[in-house]
Amino acid sequence: MQSFIQKRISKGSASFGILFVLLFLTITTKAQEVGVSASFFVPKNGYLSTPISPISFRGFGYDLTDYVAIETGITLYRMSGMNIINLPFESKKPLIGPTFTFFVPLEIVLEFGSKKNVFKLKGGGFVFYGFDQKINYGNLDRALIDYTGLEVLNSDFNFKNTLGKGFHFGGEYIHYLNKKFGVSLGAYYLIGSAPIDLEGSYRGGSSSMPITTTAATFNDAKIDFTGLEVSIGLLFSNY
Repeated sequence: MQSFIQKRISKGSASFGILFVLLFLTITTKAQEVGVSASFFVPKNGYLSTPISPISFRGFGYDLTDYVAIETGITLYRMSGMNIINLPFESKKPLIGPTFTFFVPLEIVLEFGSKKNVFKLKGGGFVFYGFDQKINYGNLDRALIDYTGLEVLNSDFNFKNTLGKGFHFGGEYIHYLNKKFGVSLGAYYLIGSAPIDLEGSYRGGSSSMPITTTAATFNDAKIDFTGLEVSIGLLFSNY
């Protein structure tokens, strides 16, 4: 195999984005494949997250041997809801979101199979950065009510956006219908986190005690970037 770059663009990308990818590959690389795909992330104790088109380029790579390659890429996700861990209480519902998150993986790929059916085992690390983040105060207040035993409660917290990191593993199956066209299915499990440093207060009370304001700081709090990423795509070969 020659130098390998495989680029994927999330579902719904504009025609201009696809043309740009094709032009880039033709001019700057010896790429043999270009693809269009959609990836979805299902976080632990969170809501389904979808990519923001056209910023979802995955599968940039270089072959080290006929069976081993290095791949990277970037995806801009709209995270509908993610959880916060390392709190003195637990929530089964997301405590932050919606938000936008840049996700960049770096992975080793082991490839085997036949010309028609290709299997790829992938594993490595990733970094991510969230912005325009919002606390889901409805879920947070309910979690604090369960934790404190109060009957009514309203909270107000500040937090910091920080770079997160983690590792992931999974695989991809590609079936070539002919020499020019193929379909791919992939699934990856991600485990990562980012410090968030919650600091603020909550105000609440109950029938047996007056309403009071309590300061609260959760310096160990982290955004939980654990979950399953699933992708489906189409590949076009220029062999």
